Amino acid sequence: MSTRGSVGRGDWVVAIGVSVLVSALAVLVGEHKFRVGPAAIVLFPLVWVVLMGAVVGLQRWLPLRGSTRSAGEALIPVGMVLFLALLGTGIGPSIGMVEEVGPALLMQEVGQLFGTIILALPIAVLLGMGRAAIGATWAIDRESYLAYAIDRFGTSSPEYRGVFGVWILGSMFGAVFISLITSVLGGTGWYHPLSLALALGVGSTSMMLGGVGALSLLYPDQAVEIAALAALSNLVTNIVGFYAGVFIGLPSARRLYSFWCRVFRRPAPEIEEARLVARGRVPEGDASVRVKEEAAGRAEVERPQDPDIPKGWRPGVTAYLFAGAAGLLLNWLGTGGFHPRDAAGMAVLLLMTGIAIFLAGKFKAIPATVWVLALATLVTTPISPVAGVIADLVQDLDVLLIGLPQLALVGMTMGRDRTAFMQLSWKIVVAAVLTFTTTIVASATLAELFIHH
Repeated sequence: MSTRGSVGRGDWVVAIGVSVLVSALAVLVGEHKFRVGPAAIVLFPLVWVVLMGAVVGLQRWLPLRGSTRSAGEALIPVGMVLFLALLGTGIGPSIGMVEEVGPALLMQEVGQLFGTIILALPIAVLLGMGRAAIGATWAIDRESYLAYAIDRFGTSSPEYRGVFGVWILGSMFGAVFISLITSVLGGTGWYHPLSLALALGVGSTSMMLGGVGALSLLYPDQAVEIAALAALSNLVTNIVGFYAGVFIGLPSARRLYSFWCRVFRRPAPEIEEARLVARGRVPEGDASVRVKEEAAGRAEVERPQDPDIPKGWRPGVTAYLFAGAAGLLLNWLGTGGFHPRDAAGMAVLLLMTGIAIFLAGKFKAIPATVWVLALATLVTTPISPVAGVIADLVQDLDVLLIGLPQLALVGMTMGRDRTAFMQLSWKIVVAAVLTFTTTIVASATLAELFIHH
């Protein structure tokens, strides 16, 4: 499919203007909490901004151009790393909590790895998803897993379709869904809020932010600890979670897939065929393999191809200026106040963001999100000579407001994936809900066993 147009000045204006407007409206709508039985549902600006951004991106009356989406995508990474920089400044002062929750942190990682495989995979097999069940339930399927699935299985494989389905649903609705399930669990009183905070380390910044926002509203007196532990857990997941998923989760899911196929009497000849191909006993292009894969519904989900995301120093400078200025504007709108130190604090956060992105470019195996969390944590630990200064500068910056424009842009880019989303079977929706829910519930349950009340 050919690329449509190129990114012009008007695209930057539309992407920036609409995202700021949507974010401002989300802040003005504010927070709303209501109870459903023993649970509490919390709706707050982060939820509104994702939903309103999605409406803008998916509506057909004044559809966004592909070039505008590309401009928006160029603005997203800096803002998300900036958000993590601010979140990381809360980890350093709370680093002593690691000793207390160390075992709980480890157990939530175990819960995240096996929760979906043990609980969601058999249901996906029972629904008759075929090998797509493996891709949908071996992990929570964020960007790193999607890239691995493309490389490992190819874009026409059932495994990839499963990964892609959960990924696109998570990109569209993950932050909203995680905030809702977290608020429900938090409102029941069954879990310690720090157990739920640890469970939010799923490797997705937007999902983690959604859960942190919900918990912070339910437990305002523990908001700092909740944000710090969630960020720490997310850091651990970004470092070791992917490798655990590749080397432990995926092999386990493949073996259990065969087991559940036998239990539910679902045909699984493709697993044996794949093993024979891997051992060289059946040619990779064998017709019988192709027929069975086509019968299973192999098809690459098409999507419009937007222009390449702009790169270079001009888009880079634009992204930094936008993240800083929009963050300060929304912080002022949401908190009702502005202090000169807020601008200085934002400058410090942007500096850490720039360093992290530079290091990620030099050491490509480690993403900028990992670098910035480590850097922000290091400079705010009690042993850091600048910890007090940084804490003073960022004390009035609200972490739940800084990343709103970028989340609005995430919603606005969904128009590109409209066709792909419409082609998803209802089964993948069920699988995604199961994957997200079991990840949080299993992680929180195991963490709860080791949290010191």
